[in-house]
Amino acid sequence: MNDKSMREGNLEAPIRHPVDWQSDAFYDKDALYTEMERVFDICHGCRRCVSLCKSFPTLFDLVDESETMEVDGIDKQDYMKVVDQCYLCDMCYMTKCPYVPPHEWNLDCPHLMLRAKAYKFKQQGASFRDLTLTGTDRIGKLASIPIVTETVNALNKNGAFRSLLQSSIGVHKSAVVPTYHRNTLRKRAALTSDSVTAKAVGDTTGKVALYGTCYGNYNSPEIGEDLLAVFRHNDIHIELVPKEQCCGMPKLELGDLESVRQAKEANIPVLAALVDQGYDLTAPIPSCVLMYKQELPLLFPDDEDVKKVQKAFYDPFEYLSLRHKGGELKTDFKQGLGEVGYQVACHLRVQNIGLKTRDILNLIPDTTIHTQERCSGHDGTYAVREETYLNAVKIAGPVVRKIDQLKVQHLSSDCPMAAAHLASLSEVVSKPEHPMSLLRTAYGL
Repeated sequence: MNDKSMREGNLEAPIRHPVDWQSDAFYDKDALYTEMERVFDICHGCRRCVSLCKSFPTLFDLVDESETMEVDGIDKQDYMKVVDQCYLCDMCYMTKCPYVPPHEWNLDCPHLMLRAKAYKFKQQGASFRDLTLTGTDRIGKLASIPIVTETVNALNKNGAFRSLLQSSIGVHKSAVVPTYHRNTLRKRAALTSDSVTAKAVGDTTGKVALYGTCYGNYNSPEIGEDLLAVFRHNDIHIELVPKEQCCGMPKLELGDLESVRQAKEANIPVLAALVDQGYDLTAPIPSCVLMYKQELPLLFPDDEDVKKVQKAFYDPFEYLSLRHKGGELKTDFKQGLGEVGYQVACHLRVQNIGLKTRDILNLIPDTTIHTQERCSGHDGTYAVREETYLNAVKIAGPVVRKIDQLKVQHLSSDCPMAAAHLASLSEVVSKPEHPMSLLRTAYGL
């Protein structure tokens, strides 16, 4: 027996293999179910991931309740019950699993779940609700029309309408749903100009194009405004990308990989052209940053423009941290923030850049950052759907209890949807604040 198979797990850094989603074999039912059985059997023998999400408890319950009390006792049709609870946060791969590649067992549960979602979508499509919830550009454009905006926002706050929405299409009546703005980020940014001269620091050019994202444009335009203000205060030239569509992450989580390809073909040429002009790239939402830094390069490994964009994309606080390392981040803060409860978004942790948001906020005097490295349970649609809302509440429980125990003055997360979900469950904090908004407040801008 070789030494590698004697080891419990990996002693090497994990690597990701490209996703062969355009091959016929990827959608072969027998091959998919064979691989799921292999991986589930290893997971059953390990069970380290039981505390992460609902997928693994679902799997282990299926095993324990089967006749054999092993994976071979599970009806293969029930495998999709495990898949339906996965929201592709990647935390099992990044923080728990000892058998990820280069280990010879080659476990990549998130991408196996993606394969299963893609197979299911190809066979069955998706419900009207799920297609609507993941059609962020379409619904954002519609809901940002004057009069429509006010109507949608009012209905989303109406208890009777929310009950009807739950009974008709399955959007939970207690779930936090986004607010829409007719005064979008694009409209707001058009009223400002940037006369800052770019100055390169380390690997950063000091010349940035902001990919506002559908959520940042239609639902939380103030975050983009705050980001523009903070970057310009730090002598970083920044402007919005000329045009954009949704990054494709919602469709990825649905298993609709063809829509992901279409989004890629709309966005990548625009972003790659900006890189050629000397721009670095950033976005206010971690999931969108992750899409360009990890998921698209794994889905389209031979696309040189995708690789080009990947290398130029930064999390905003990662970018500020690199500038700080080069001595070019201003620390002329005007006020402290007090006690801040900061939840680290899963799609930020997966980027493997460290806790840059925490580190930057820690520079602010009279500020204490209470970092919570646990999942919020939100995931865009998981905390909205009727059948998974209560699971999302349970997953968020430890973070919410800690925030309430600390009696923080601010509740923040790089993912505004996660923060809104947590705030809706908190007894102490009712209004979430994005870390970039907190940083702008500290600067007194």
